[in-house]
Amino acid sequence: MLPFSVAEALRARGIAPFIFAVRGFCDPVRVTQFPHHWVALGQVGRLTRLIRSEGCRDIVFLGGMVRPALSDIRLDWGTVRAIPSIAAALRGGDDHLLTGISRIFERHGFRVVGIQDVAPELLMPEGSITRRTPDAEAIADIAKGRELMHAISPFDVGQGVVVIDGHVVCVEDIEGTDGLLARVARLRADKRIRAKPGRGVLVKMPKVQQDLRFDLPTLGPKTIDGIVAAGLAGIGIVAGRTLVAEADVMTAKADQAGVFVTGLPL
Repeated sequence: MLPFSVAEALRARGIAPFIFAVRGFCDPVRVTQFPHHWVALGQVGRLTRLIRSEGCRDIVFLGGMVRPALSDIRLDWGTVRAIPSIAAALRGGDDHLLTGISRIFERHGFRVVGIQDVAPELLMPEGSITRRTPDAEAIADIAKGRELMHAISPFDVGQGVVVIDGHVVCVEDIEGTDGLLARVARLRADKRIRAKPGRGVLVKMPKVQQDLRFDLPTLGPKTIDGIVAAGLAGIGIVAGRTLVAEADVMTAKADQAGVFVTGLPL
């Protein structure tokens, strides 16, 4: 949903967005609501030609996809020439991958920008946006989660951690935030977590020295569903460094469930 939230924000500011959608990773119904072209994964040559044909100069990478194997990439001539750069980008974490791919487009003369440059209104503000606010125990759990995320940032692993009553329960990995919260829910169901529901927090923050043009931590209504299923008290996310999709829907859902969403100072 995030790509379309950004496109709608641009429209509201009088900027005409153009979507270059990757087949198999974008909602075809939503895509048709905007001017668009479809491309296959890895069609670098075709994509750069299409971007130029539409007169676009600035590019924003949006949405998520499963990290591809080289064998999954459709090879047009532009991709063949970029294979050394693509292969190098794949040898590392997500931040390394996205930064490497962006350099390919920059070499073609495009400017790669972040959501904060084109739709800053989608960033999380500081303070709680829900009726419920974190209590002293939650604040302590948030502090521990932030400390851990700082410590593991050099390994380019994930952007989230769940802390319950001072115990680090799960760290985000290749499954992403939804998978992390599902894992906590399974641990509760298996009686591996003894704390009562309504305690513990999800902490999300970008990695130290992460290129903030890409892969900012993101949450939306689905995140709240995961928080409720995991039995957590709420979410702590870094203000100005986290994206909120469908903020009104998400906040209403959080208030209905009695969980908090709070923006943390840098």
